[in-house]
Amino acid sequence: MIANMDKQFRNPTVADQLIGELDRALNNIFCKQVSSRSYPAAEVPAETTTELNPDEKKLAAGLMRVNHSGEMAAQALYQGQSLTARDPKLVDKLRHASIEESDHLNWCRNRLDELGERPSLFDPLWYAGSFAIGMAAGIAGDRWNLGFLAETEHQVVRHLDSHLNRLPEADARSRAIVEQMKIDEQGHAELAEDLGAAKLPQPIKEMMKLTSRVMTSVAEKV
Repeated sequence: MIANMDKQFRNPTVADQLIGELDRALNNIFCKQVSSRSYPAAEVPAETTTELNPDEKKLAAGLMRVNHSGEMAAQALYQGQSLTARDPKLVDKLRHASIEESDHLNWCRNRLDELGERPSLFDPLWYAGSFAIGMAAGIAGDRWNLGFLAETEHQVVRHLDSHLNRLPEADARSRAIVEQMKIDEQGHAELAEDLGAAKLPQPIKEMMKLTSRVMTSVAEKV
């Protein structure tokens, strides 16, 4: 009887973990999830969306599609990093941050629905690429893993600042979402630094910026 119970509750194998990560990836890409926190735009009257003129609505939709793609990439990045991180405490921190990123993903998807738009057609590509990058960062070691996370989040904060400057003033719902996302991302960067993040070499930072520019320019339109 005890032997049978041991078989039922065996430790997950690498194959089990990969299947679980694949299931999570498919859910993130193709299914809307339930957020752990309230929708930041909930307190803003929905009528504000109908007050946007066609150009404002198109701009807001493009920017929120970029943000959705960014959060899709963030989900995959955290998955890859947590899968290859060495310190169990770091894995827990990464998974907790991933929950907040999942909220961001859902909020952006909700806003796209409100604007009558769809996510980027390239989301599966962003997901696969970011997952591979996250795994590589984890394999490099926990300090480099944290360093990559910190630099990513600092770049995301700057990116969200640029969106707040570009979003129509009348689009209070999108602005509320982006402002909360910025607060969370800054917190993730500071957490990574507090945990001992290594400082990345400048060429890696520049490559990260270039990759981000490619993704944002494509996702805004497609």
